[in-house]
Amino acid sequence: MSDWQGALLIIMPQRLMDVLMLGRCSHEFSWPRRAANGEYYQVCLVCASAYQYDWKTMRRGNRVDEPAADTTSVRRRSGQKQPTWMPRARRLRSNLPVRYRGKNLHTWYEGIIQNISQSGVLFHGPQQLPANALVELIFEMPEEISGQKNSSVLCQGRLIRIKDALDNTDDAYALAASILDYKFLHKD
Repeated sequence: MSDWQGALLIIMPQRLMDVLMLGRCSHEFSWPRRAANGEYYQVCLVCASAYQYDWKTMRRGNRVDEPAADTTSVRRRSGQKQPTWMPRARRLRSNLPVRYRGKNLHTWYEGIIQNISQSGVLFHGPQQLPANALVELIFEMPEEISGQKNSSVLCQGRLIRIKDALDNTDDAYALAASILDYKFLHKD
């Protein structure tokens, strides 16, 4: 082994080495994405493999070489109306602790996630933030989405709804945020 290979082994994280040298990956999946044909898929953030994803069952399917491209085009007459109502995304109920703050602010607040779906996360907390604000959230991503147990993530999101909580708890606000991106937080 040359000196540069030895230095590379010291610098590279063990997970990346496992993928490169042994061909195995622990798979840490991105938030499900939608291909041009409307099908959902997820990409592993470590090895870049893509897999089918079914939001109804919240399960990953077979590996795909590339997310499906849309080969058909849909033509609409100019007078034809677009549907104004869309069904709500399936929600995964939870009672997970969450830490949240306005993007790049110093103070973190403790809250509880009520549910999570393909469109975002609904959580309760003691601090109201401005509508449409960018937020950062830290919580344990459900295994059904991330593919990992006990995987803490740092999410970037946008507040899309804020309401006073209906019950008399310490969590005075219900906040809904769309998830823009997230990354795994490793304990290394």
